[in-house]
Amino acid sequence: MTLRRKWLLAVIGLSIGLAVSGCGKEEEDNSQPQITVEPIPTATQQPEEEPEPEVEEEPAEEIPEITTAYPVIGERISENGKIQSYLTGEWTDEKKANRRPIAVMIPNNAPAMPQYGLSRAGIIYEAPVEGRITRLMAVVEDFDDLDRIGPVRSSRDYYVYVAMGYEAIYCNWGLARPYVEELINRPEYYNVSAAVEGIHNPADEAFGRVSRPGYAREFTGYVMVDGVFDAVERLGYDWNYDDKYVPPFLFAADDVTADYADKEDALLVYPGGKSGNNASGYGSYHPYFEYHEDDHLYYRYQDGKKQIDEYNNEQLTFSNVVFQYCHGEVRDSHDYLAFGVHGEGDAIVFTNGKAIKGTWKRYDGDFTPAKFYDENGEEIIFNQGKTWICNIWQEYGEYVEYGKDDTSLITPDMPSVKAAE
Repeated sequence: MTLRRKWLLAVIGLSIGLAVSGCGKEEEDNSQPQITVEPIPTATQQPEEEPEPEVEEEPAEEIPEITTAYPVIGERISENGKIQSYLTGEWTDEKKANRRPIAVMIPNNAPAMPQYGLSRAGIIYEAPVEGRITRLMAVVEDFDDLDRIGPVRSSRDYYVYVAMGYEAIYCNWGLARPYVEELINRPEYYNVSAAVEGIHNPADEAFGRVSRPGYAREFTGYVMVDGVFDAVERLGYDWNYDDKYVPPFLFAADDVTADYADKEDALLVYPGGKSGNNASGYGSYHPYFEYHEDDHLYYRYQDGKKQIDEYNNEQLTFSNVVFQYCHGEVRDSHDYLAFGVHGEGDAIVFTNGKAIKGTWKRYDGDFTPAKFYDENGEEIIFNQGKTWICNIWQEYGEYVEYGKDDTSLITPDMPSVKAAE
């Protein structure tokens, strides 16, 4: 079964058999054996009538069952103007859930805080950039009533590739020109970019400055939502997903919790370790996630503080956190980085306070996302809600830590980390 068909053919049920008419038995052969016509002998020569040969029945073929560890969302069906989101699995306005999201580049260093609109993202992708800090990409489908999202920063090519996997409209202000210019200006990639050198078809109507006394100018530029709609119309982009769209996750069904009771506890999750002070990209601002059993959510902290969305003054929370290990390289004297976001590598999915080790795979081109599998090769079932994906620089994977509490933290034994050593 292909990855793109799993979303449509996933069967709801702890062990749901494939309903096929005549299942378990092949159709019998009811045709008669061929008879050769010969001259009829005389009465004295009439041989005894031989019995008709029996047709042996072949043994019934067993049809394998299609099973999942937990009931999952099957075919998306519209109900009362809502449908389940590809990004979160949650019931969402049908118009929003059936159109491409926008993917907005967001700075994540202390001088830029707080960000605005991040709590509306269905997926947040975090990856290291030069200077050994991280930058975010917010993938947002629920943005119609927002005035802005940001602040907005410049592009790196691995973010573009990840955004294309979600068929998102990519929004950025600036770019690492030597590595992004040719890629981002390809006609098949939908980008809404501020007018800077290296952008061939800019969309300045989608960007604006917001007064932030005390902030550097680079942290005052925002994506303006009304301007995004104007830019998409002018550029002639199609808001609809194409007919080959592949959803990024397999979600548990309504009122079902994928509890993974037999897996390791992961109530505290540190992508760069608790102590930090390393060059993984996560060592500068010490981000981590804390699981709350009352609402089954991971709460995001950074630099010793709650990471807050200025839009609603609420802490960022997520149903799922993913560590996606990728090989990384330093490209040049500017410390521009490269990460392999195609192919495959190690992965850990954190959900319901548990850690599910496995792998990620992405082999079907730029317009399909990475998919996540457990150690048995089965696609991991995510709990409904938002997901934060940390790109873990494989060569610094030794700094990853998680555990039940701060006294029981472990560094997971991951094959790719060993290979990098």
